[in-house]
Amino acid sequence: MRKVANYLWIEKNGEEYKLIMTPELQDDIGTVGFVEFTKEKSLKKDDSILELEGSKTVLDLTTPIAGEVAAVNEKAADAPELLNSADPDESWVVKLTGVDEAEFNALENA
Repeated sequence: MRKVANYLWIEKNGEEYKLIMTPELQDDIGTVGFVEFTKEKSLKKDDSILELEGSKTVLDLTTPIAGEVAAVNEKAADAPELLNSADPDESWVVKLTGVDEAEFNALENA
């Protein structure tokens, strides 16, 4: 199941929620040249998950749902341009667990 909010796709897979940059966001920011992921392990709605610099803008990306950070895209930390990929397995930002199902279900369908 996929929802959309804050220019992110939120894909639910079991108890894990993967936040992925949408093509619209990728286009708006241009080529990503620098990223810094959150160091927080527990996030509230609208907390920063990623600061990035693209060829068109600098952006602080926020989470549309609260949860526990299960993983950040470490490959993108070393190769930020992966966040420009059309492949969601490369352009994901963070994976969350412990998400309130009602909060997820309230998001807009993608």
